[in-house]
Amino acid sequence: MTIAVVLVSAGKGLRLGQQVPKAAVSIAGKTLLELSLERIAEFKPDQLVVVAPEDLKADFEKMTSEFFPKYVVVAGGTTRQQSVAAGIAEVTADLVLVHDAARAFTPSAVFDRVSAALSEADCVVPAINLSDTVKQVAEGTVDKTLDRQSLRLIQTPQGFRTSTLREGLRSTTEDFTDEAGLLESLGIPTVVVEGHESAFKITTPADLERARAIFGEARSGIGVDAHRFSDQGALMLGCIEWPEYPALEGHSDGDSVAHAIVDALLGAAGLGDIGSNFGVDRPEYSGATGQTFLEESTRLLASAGFDVVNVSVQIVGDKPKIGPKRLELEAKLREIIGAPVSVLATTTDGLGFLADAQGVAAVATSLIRMRG
Repeated sequence: MTIAVVLVSAGKGLRLGQQVPKAAVSIAGKTLLELSLERIAEFKPDQLVVVAPEDLKADFEKMTSEFFPKYVVVAGGTTRQQSVAAGIAEVTADLVLVHDAARAFTPSAVFDRVSAALSEADCVVPAINLSDTVKQVAEGTVDKTLDRQSLRLIQTPQGFRTSTLREGLRSTTEDFTDEAGLLESLGIPTVVVEGHESAFKITTPADLERARAIFGEARSGIGVDAHRFSDQGALMLGCIEWPEYPALEGHSDGDSVAHAIVDALLGAAGLGDIGSNFGVDRPEYSGATGQTFLEESTRLLASAGFDVVNVSVQIVGDKPKIGPKRLELEAKLREIIGAPVSVLATTTDGLGFLADAQGVAAVATSLIRMRG
């Protein structure tokens, strides 16, 4: 038997509070539509129908073409049921899975389970167990506590024999929030298979933040810098002044800590390094402070669509002693970068040029995340 997927992606997503329809909202640089299509492509249906907002049909066709050589994109209706009916009208396969683009992270294994169960059923839904106690409430008070062992949270894709769903849509006079509910009202049994926690529906801003926290693209970077002490000026290290020590030599203020963090941030985002962005060929940065470099780097990351998650920096050298100013360093760097910063310190145990207090080195790592 042949099988189709109808991807419902025409919703406005008003509760999500974004400026674009829900399926056009991005997570880790990809729209919910694209993320859904990636997983459907792994399932490899015989036919794909995408139900899109009328004014975004061309855009959705372009995105769909990146994943499928053959497909149909149709305009949705004002309700979910109307959108599903528009998609089903295009289906020629024997079986159909109706899926929500709002459940963009549903693993292809769920598609497989629903498809397999259709060999012996007309209607199949994936579901997960409830973890919270469920109470039935009437007029602000609890009427009774329900047995959650017999309750399930229903997800998509929901699977059907195409002819059964088509007839159900044709014959109903009510409006249902899911197709299985429609068929249940007509007396057609629904088989339940195992769903997946990742198939949660992105409906509210909190759902979107959850998805971005779990699935947003994270990148790490590393930066290393070392400078020799000079014989004049005051030391700037970690963007704070250490007046009892001489300044470090360098094109700028020689702040090894700030410079190492800059390279870690820029490297994670693929934006070059401190030399390519603020090097000697940029006279406007001659003598610039490490704070200036950090501020410019975080601005570059923000422009490229990245947020800093955290930074860790290890200072290497016999002096200065970091312990007394560790908290001050972390607070100052956190203020500049806008993310938690951990500061550690060590010596070289008598090895190398740092052993006789000729300079200070720093090794920094960063974690950044692509903004949706």
